[in-house]
Parts: sequence; C-alpha cells; structure tokens
Amino acid sequence: MSSFKSLNLFGSGPHRFRTGPRGQLVTQDFFVGGTGGGSTAQGLIDYDVIVTGRLVATSEAALWTLRDAILAQIEATPTPGTLVDDHGRSWTGMSFVAYTEADRTDRGRVRSIAYTALFKKF
Repeated sequence: MSSFKSLNLFGSGPHRFRTGPRGQLVTQDFFVGGTGGGSTAQGLIDYDVIVTGRLVATSEAALWTLRDAILAQIEATPTPGTLVDDHGRSWTGMSFVAYTEADRTDRGRVRSIAYTALFKKF
C-alpha cells in the first residue's frame, strides 16, 4: 500500500510514482559575478517524486472525502514525512507541495478524477 505520513491518500484507484530529474544546479559564471565563460555547480537540485493516478469512489460525497483528505496534507509550511510506493520503496523527508486535478470528474458506476501530486525533498 502506498502512503504519505502513514496515510493511504492514493489507494482508492490506480496510481504510479516517478522521480523527477536529479543532479547539480549549474549556473553560468557570467550571471553570478564572474567574468567570461564557464559554469559553476551550485549544489544538488531539489529531489521530486511525482504521483499520478485516479481517485475512485462509489459516490460524489465519497470522492469529495478523498479529495479533502489529500488537500488537508498541503500545508502553508510543508511538514516533511515519509512517502512510500506500492512496492515498498520509501522516500524520507518529503514535503507535499502541489496537487492538481484533471478538468472533469468521470461519472459512471463509480466516480473518479485524475490527479498529479508533487512531493519535494528540500
């Protein structure tokens, strides 16, 4: 089961985890007061984990309950926690920084909406 801070936020429907780019932030020396060409490594960039999937519920009210649980984790000052995927891989010290839903709710036998959630390690 996937989780963030031990909360099953994404388990109602299919979802997948992917990581963002990793590496050094490199700036051109010209822009940081240097002369001429060249570049300088400034340090590691923030590490991202992106979760994409669908929230699925049997009623409109239940779907809103799932959405509200996710939005409750987005705080003015992000509090780091452990993010765990369905395969047991965990990322410690991750902050939940953004959540985007698709443009519509799909309604049929169940209600569902696609989303993207962004976690960042500062």
